[in-house]
Amino acid sequence: MAQRIPAQILSQHSDADVTVTSNAATDAYADTTNNGKANVDTNTRLKVAVHKFASCDGCQLAFLNAGADLLTVNRLFDIRHFAEAGLLDNRPLIERDIDVAIIEGSVCTAEDIQRLQQIRDSSQRLITIGACATSGGIQALRNMADAQQWLAEIYARPESLSSLDTATPISQHVKVDLELWGCPVNTEQLLHALRNLLWHSLPENNKDKVCMECKRAGNICVMVTENKPCLGPVTQGSCGAICPHHGRDCYGCYGPAENTNTDSLSQRFSGFGLLPEEIARKFLLINSQSKPFLEEGKKWHNQLTSQPQTSDKGLRL
Repeated sequence: MAQRIPAQILSQHSDADVTVTSNAATDAYADTTNNGKANVDTNTRLKVAVHKFASCDGCQLAFLNAGADLLTVNRLFDIRHFAEAGLLDNRPLIERDIDVAIIEGSVCTAEDIQRLQQIRDSSQRLITIGACATSGGIQALRNMADAQQWLAEIYARPESLSSLDTATPISQHVKVDLELWGCPVNTEQLLHALRNLLWHSLPENNKDKVCMECKRAGNICVMVTENKPCLGPVTQGSCGAICPHHGRDCYGCYGPAENTNTDSLSQRFSGFGLLPEEIARKFLLINSQSKPFLEEGKKWHNQLTSQPQTSDKGLRL
């Protein structure tokens, strides 16, 4: 019997390296008798659906940015619904039998809650992608304000809207099996998760902080050398330290890392001369509903006096 070895798929092989068959399932193994190509049974491929809630679509584009690897994904998985890519499953949500549901966006309406529950009920596994789905996203800033007042100031007929007063992450409403953080997520994160799903398992999230990625890349620390308020020491990696690599401070797009010391970091920011509103904005801008960032941001937000503080860093929260 020929030795069977795991297929090196997706980001490691081109689409030509994968042969789709209708024979007995091989669970994406490569057989040395088949020139190392992965045989995948079209009848047993994992059924995938990609859904959008309140978001900018940027995380869904991480799929489309996969280039040739997207063709491989399409062969290895049975993508049933992906509106951004033009694939629509018009059956009622509850009637669909999905192995993996992938969700971008936060919950902002009552209809969102109902639709989300139907997606969860009809899916074996649910993965959230991006800051909106994992922590509410930028739109969750309204959670700390008078949402109805904001609507009245922006829309001519706010009474025609059915928006909730809060924007909340998916995990606040249903069980989530895997969270992929980022604003947006990157393509390699998605491909890595999909590779694991072929083995019916889920990957572990990156435990490193952005600072570790900076060190490995040989970047000069922008906080030490330029006193820039960088969130790298408290943010989980996966972005490749892209902002510090280009001389900018980290914005915390990938959410809080484990064992964060946000208090010490915010005190350092204060020592740089940042006002309380500026420090609050750093922690609350993108992942405001993640517990470490929310608590630290609210602490500084509550220090604001009744008089607006001004600076050259932008508007108040």
